[in-house]
Amino acid sequence: MTPDIKPDIDDPDLVLAELFRAWPAAARVFLAHHTACVGCPIAPFHTVSDTVFHYGLDEAAFRAALRDAIRPRRRSAPRGDAVPSR
Repeated sequence: MTPDIKPDIDDPDLVLAELFRAWPAAARVFLAHHTACVGCPIAPFHTVSDTVFHYGLDEAAFRAALRDAIRPRRRSAPRGDAVPSR
């Protein structure tokens, strides 16, 4: 993987170590589902499909949660007592 190009999050062959490197925020999905994948020495070899199989999770729902976790968020304007411009 080149630094400028992210892998496809839905690639069935994407190993977890590469997924975590590309999208660190994805780790929270694995932690929320009580998996031991984050920091696991098998992460360079296992995929999302392996994870959902071993933990008995719904793959479509898990992948949807991953896509949501890595989706760029819009930053809202700072709140304050700013005077609107005219």
